[in-house]
Amino acid sequence: MTAIQPPLDPAAAEAGTSPYRLQREGVERLVAGRSRLERELGKVIVGQQAVIEQLLIALLAGGHCLITGAPGLAKTLLVKSLARILDLKFQRIQFTPDLMPADITGTEILQDSPEGRKLVFVRGPLFANMILADEINRTPPKTQAALLEAMQELQVTAAGVRYPLDPPFFVLATQNPIEMEGTYPLPEAQLDRFMFNVVIDYLPLEEEVAVVTRTTAEPPAELEPVFTGPDVLLFHRLIRQVPIAAEIVRYAVAIAAASRPRQPGAPEFVDQWVSWGAGTRAPQYLVLGAKVRALLQGRAHVAADDIRALALPTLRHRILLNYRAEADGIRPETMVQRLLDHVAPPLI
Repeated sequence: MTAIQPPLDPAAAEAGTSPYRLQREGVERLVAGRSRLERELGKVIVGQQAVIEQLLIALLAGGHCLITGAPGLAKTLLVKSLARILDLKFQRIQFTPDLMPADITGTEILQDSPEGRKLVFVRGPLFANMILADEINRTPPKTQAALLEAMQELQVTAAGVRYPLDPPFFVLATQNPIEMEGTYPLPEAQLDRFMFNVVIDYLPLEEEVAVVTRTTAEPPAELEPVFTGPDVLLFHRLIRQVPIAAEIVRYAVAIAAASRPRQPGAPEFVDQWVSWGAGTRAPQYLVLGAKVRALLQGRAHVAADDIRALALPTLRHRILLNYRAEADGIRPETMVQRLLDHVAPPLI
């Protein structure tokens, strides 16, 4: 594996510690830890390798994740298990139509003290490292806005006072397919804050047999932590130091730009079927995710294949199709594949 040469850190130099060695050790720990993490998850999760990889990439890049799938596909179990393996403070919030902002951010209550009665802020469940927002598309817009502030600003506001959230902070939100009763699509502004939209589908027959056999026998073994919160923060800094060629960045931007209708160079099928394309966050997340994927595979450089591999979870929730696309049976997955076929990868 080729090690990454980080910029010189004067503080590390004065302490007599080589920043090159520190970063190399961080890369080696990340690569080695992946196999341990997958082994631990294998104690409770069967299959879903692509889903696990996408969630891991999002967490290591510092992004939030939307998880879409029908009930009963172990979405909650997967997120809870990841929090345990990463040794992060975990909170699960069940989103319902009557959930109010104070239910998740916290509220002020009147308490007695030696100085007399005063208002004291009681923190809500958002004050954790990993939040499972269960069935997020069942709650009203006002509560969605409170969650959006936490996701974007890493803070919550209560009674006009801002309270910072402790890093690392992740929102892993599950949603049922929007065709199901009692659900509605999330606002585009909130969808854009999610790095990936990970889709969990039904397992193949043999893997489902293994799930039923395992869950109706002895309880699973206890999960052991593989990383810690400080490790995750270190990986966030490390990921951003992975080198990437200008041509690869341009490729990521070109894919996102091609999804925007009525723009110069937009392909005909985009003008025909797309109402709104991906914004600048899409190539930003594509590049960050590609850097993580490269490191997890033991490479110190990003390839065009890394961008292509993450295009679907990055773009499927950022491309808004019009009524004509719906009538023609065009899905976001179809559109993403057409974009990948349309934009030629760089020859490097």
